[in-house]
Parts: sequence; structure tokens; C-alpha cells
Amino acid sequence: MTQAPEITQADSALADAALAHLQRAEQAAANTPQARRGRPRPVASVGVVGGGTMGAGIAVAVLDAGLPVVMVERDEAAVALGRSRVEKVHDGRVAKGRLTPEGKAAVMTRLQGSTDYAALQDVDLVIEAVFEDMAVKHAVFAELDRHCKPGAVLATNTSYLDIDAIAQATSRPQDVIGLHFFSPAHVMKLLEIVVPTQVSADVVATAFALAARLQKVAVRAGVCDGFIGNRILAVYRTAADHLMADGASPYEIDAMVRAFGFPMGPYEMSDLAGGDIGWATRKRRAATRDPNAPKARYVHIADRLCERGWFGQKTGRGWYVYEAGSRSGKPDPEVEAIVAEERAKAGITPRHFTLDEMQRRYLAAMVNEGAKVVDEGIALRPLDVDVTLVHGYGFPRWRGGPMKHADTVGLASILTDIRTFAQADPLFWQPSALLEKLVAEGQTFDSLNNF
Repeated sequence: MTQAPEITQADSALADAALAHLQRAEQAAANTPQARRGRPRPVASVGVVGGGTMGAGIAVAVLDAGLPVVMVERDEAAVALGRSRVEKVHDGRVAKGRLTPEGKAAVMTRLQGSTDYAALQDVDLVIEAVFEDMAVKHAVFAELDRHCKPGAVLATNTSYLDIDAIAQATSRPQDVIGLHFFSPAHVMKLLEIVVPTQVSADVVATAFALAARLQKVAVRAGVCDGFIGNRILAVYRTAADHLMADGASPYEIDAMVRAFGFPMGPYEMSDLAGGDIGWATRKRRAATRDPNAPKARYVHIADRLCERGWFGQKTGRGWYVYEAGSRSGKPDPEVEAIVAEERAKAGITPRHFTLDEMQRRYLAAMVNEGAKVVDEGIALRPLDVDVTLVHGYGFPRWRGGPMKHADTVGLASILTDIRTFAQADPLFWQPSALLEKLVAEGQTFDSLNNF
């Protein structure tokens, strides 16, 4: 995989300003007004529901902070598997000399496993990390409502689902909050703290205090499909899919994104996370789509791969082919053939895109959706978008985040690009009202940050 590009001397002043902006943004995000309105509840023990990759990673992060963890799974085999996942992380640390065998043993004594929700009756905070399905979440939260003590914080790690709807499965919606970790949860620094309508101020304060204890970079987010990060990701990934359908290969797009400074492109990231995750989300959204709404352009290529069981690294094949035991993929001629076939079905004559053309579309989609997220109050300020995209999605730190980068490029230039792209696809390229307002007033996103 190629490395992020070197910063030239001509760019160094801009990079210094971007880095200074991001440092202030991180401090401001963690000191959000909603976290100051309440007093944190004491948290001396934590429950985790689910021992899969995410649940185990969350358990490791909590154990690293010195807290005991109760992990609940559906049966003894799942409990044992969840415990083994936690143990594997610590075995890796022992092998690297970062932890002694005695230290590992001490940590593991603080992890308790159970198949009974009653084991959570004394914990101060529970984090649910089960399958991304509303019916499953409702069943879990009904059990938490039944067994957790009064005043326990009930958190969901959902990536997309409506937390207000999840909270309705309990008799105490004031105690329900979103704690959206990023995988692997014990490594990734970002923690989106998603604030539903009825949550109490002290629960929000508790979430931010826990984030600090876990040494996470916390960002407050409002409730919508995907919150800040995944909502924006869905849009710039769609822009990438449109580029692919119109003539760019997935490998050219990944190379373009790496050249900008991301550690990996969207298709490499899909293979790492698992293509089936996005597929499940697309199917969920399709089922709830308004049949009377204007029909958005839909690219079927990713679905064609998933229908073949090509989910990425875990299946040895996705957008790339992976040799046994390798995390480095090779371009797949069969994928390129599927791309060509889908273009033909859609009646598209492929065209060539320059690196600059691809980057401008990718970033315009990201910035435009970021502006909509701010305008709707899902993110309180542009800085919250910057912190989220840098720490959760690999946006190059030295560019300061997408909103800071947009200010550097010039908002008028980005709005002109969006209006140009809208001539071919006015439904997808709808300019943000906030972006239009800032351009009309000669203002920047930074003018809204109130550092």
C-alpha cells in the first residue's frame, strides 16, 4: 500500500495551520456544552453485551482503563469465544513485550462472562454491541431494562440505527445513549457520543467522562441514520461508486484517495471491514425507501460482489483477491469484468477521469454532506466533523479535516464544483443551504466554530 504523500515546503505553512486547528478542535469537541450541563455518574464497573469483534474490542478498551467487565453472550460457547478474543489481544501484547504474563493474568481476572442478563444487575454502565438489527436491539434493551439497577447508563454501539427508537424498548429512555466505537475498538481513538432526545444531562456527562477514561477522542453527535461519520461516509462512498460506474476502476479510485493522504481507499476499507456490513445497510434502506420519492441513481456493483460471497479479507476475496494469510490484496480481473458488465447494463459509455477530477468529486461530496450535518445540528460545529473524519475515517491529519480543508481550498470553488456536477445528477448533488449561505456572505466554516 502506498504511503501518504510528503508535504512540500510550499504546503508546510498550511499544514501547520491545519494541525493547530485540529488540536484546538479536539479540545473543543471533548468540552462540548452538552457535557457540561450535568455531573457524571460514578462508573466502577461496565457490562458489555456481545462478545464478537466489536464487543471484545470494547471489553479490551474498558479493561485497559482498569475497570472490571461483565460480558454477556447468548450461550457458553459464545462466552468462551468472546473471552478468547479478549485474551488474544493480550497474548499479542505479551509477545511484543508490552505486557507480562502476570499482568495479562491480572487483567483477565477482571473479565467475567455470563449467559444471564442478571449478571449485569450491579454494573454502572452497559454497552450493547450486538447485531445491527432493530428487533435484536429492542430485545437486548428490554432485558437491560429488566435487570440493570436504577441509574445504570444503558449505551448502544449501533452504527446507524435510531437510538430514540432503541430507547423506547425501556422504561427509562433518560438513561439511554449512543457510544459508537470504531473497530478495532481498543485501537481506534474516535468515540461518537450520540445524544438522543430524552437522555439526561448527567448521562451525557458520564459518557464524556468515560471517553476520557478510555483515552478516546470524543465527539457529540445527534441522532440520524449514520450519525456524523457514517452518514458522511455513505455519501462520499456513493460519489466513488458513481466515479466507478462512469469509468474509473476501483483500484484507480483507491489510489486517488491514498494520494490525497488517506491510509487506504474506500474499496480497500470495505474489504477490511467486510462488504456484508454495507450490504446489510443498503438492503435495510431499500426496504424503507419512499416509493414516491425521486429515484436516486443506484450502482449495483458492490451488491454483485456480495451476492457471490465476496466480502473482503475475511472471505479471501472482495474488491481485491487475498492470498491465504495476507492482508494485502491484488486487483481482480473478475471484478473489473463485473464493473464493465454493470456499466453496459446501465448504458454507460466509460470515460477517463484525471486524478484532480476524481479528488474534487470525492471531497465535494464529503464537504457538502458535512455542511448538511452541521446545518441540521447533527454535528454542533464544523470542527466536530473534522475531528470525526480524521480520527474515525483516516482523513489526513495534516489537512485538518474536510471542513478545514474546504476553507483552505475556498468554499466558492467547492460550491461551483457541486453546481457543475449537479447538471448531470441534480438529485445527488444538491448544494447544502449552509454552504450556499457561507459563500454568499463571504464566510468560512471556521467562522462557525466559536473556539
